[in-house]
Amino acid sequence: MPRISTLRITRSHKIATAVLVAAGSVTAITATGGPSEAQTTATRSSVSVEPVAAAGVPTAKDAAEKAAKENAAKEAAAKKAADKATAEKAADTARSEKQAANRSTERKAVTPKKFENNLDGWIRESLDIMEKKNIPGSYEGLHRNIMRESSGNPNAVNDWDINAQNGIPSKGLLQVIQPTFDAYHVKGTPKKLTDPVANITAAANYAADRYGSIDNVDSAY
Repeated sequence: MPRISTLRITRSHKIATAVLVAAGSVTAITATGGPSEAQTTATRSSVSVEPVAAAGVPTAKDAAEKAAKENAAKEAAAKKAADKATAEKAADTARSEKQAANRSTERKAVTPKKFENNLDGWIRESLDIMEKKNIPGSYEGLHRNIMRESSGNPNAVNDWDINAQNGIPSKGLLQVIQPTFDAYHVKGTPKKLTDPVANITAAANYAADRYGSIDNVDSAY
């Protein structure tokens, strides 16, 4: 039996393949070995992809975040302005109240108390000064001693007692001699022995030093 040459068949196959390649049929052969275009497209479409902004064009999410930030900034600025206005108003109110208090204090300091120019007024004015100078004494104590010493006459002069004999007569509402007046004169009152208020305050100051208070004096002192 005649033998068919294997070499011949293989060579014939290679020649046929070469002819097909030359004719462009190899494209079809190659295409059948990989995924089709439809398969590739289906695979791609199954992947979720976030929307990407075009060049210079924000997405809806970007726009929402930007608007939220702008609103937050506006609210913060408005709150800051409101807080500042509240603080300024409070400061203005406090300043006005302080100025009003200062004016009230100034008016009180500038406007002196008014006392009648009589025995009652002299005693009351003396008590006002004595209170500021921490000199003890009461209206009753002053009035009682004044009536005994001078009967309420601010110009009364004793010209017969030992002081008068020594050349330093007692004078005024509470019959004070000049050396005693000079030693116990109360600052802020006239330096005149017979001035009613100056005489009363000096005598009360002396009595406080010697007897504890003019209230404790019931006779010549």
